Amino acid sequence: MFKKYITLIISCTILLVIFGCNNVVEQKADAVNKVENKEDRWEQSSLFKSGVYTMIGEEGRLGFIYDDREVDRFYPNKTQKYMWHFWGDETELDGRFKVIATNQDDGEQVLLAETVQLTGPINEADRSQHTYMSLPKIGMWKMDAYIDEKFFGTVYVEAYKE
Repeated sequence: MFKKYITLIISCTILLVIFGCNNVVEQKADAVNKVENKEDRWEQSSLFKSGVYTMIGEEGRLGFIYDDREVDRFYPNKTQKYMWHFWGDETELDGRFKVIATNQDDGEQVLLAETVQLTGPINEADRSQHTYMSLPKIGMWKMDAYIDEKFFGTVYVEAYKE
């Protein structure tokens, strides 16, 4: 009788471990799929107004003047001036600014911009910075902005064929 109880307890424990581990594996797989699906659905960032300008990016966080017109769009190897704008507290806006762009199709990364310090407020933003940027090829690009080596935000843009 005692052996039956021991066998039953061990069997139940083994089943709980197996089903518990299986559930953890499924949850991790779901999380990975959600991240991959989000990465697969890169879309150009939203446009928003700040002052009299239309910008692209995350309203209330970061963006640059861009109206999705031919004159503002990115074209391969065409360098243009873009004015970045930032919203946040003084401590997170203090430091070097840089932008690293990643191409959706092949993962190529390029350093788009790097400056010593952000400049003062303009167009209702807390800080700003002009940059000259150029993307090397057509396709969707993710622009990750960093201030003082800390990730600040992302802007997605399309580089068009001329």
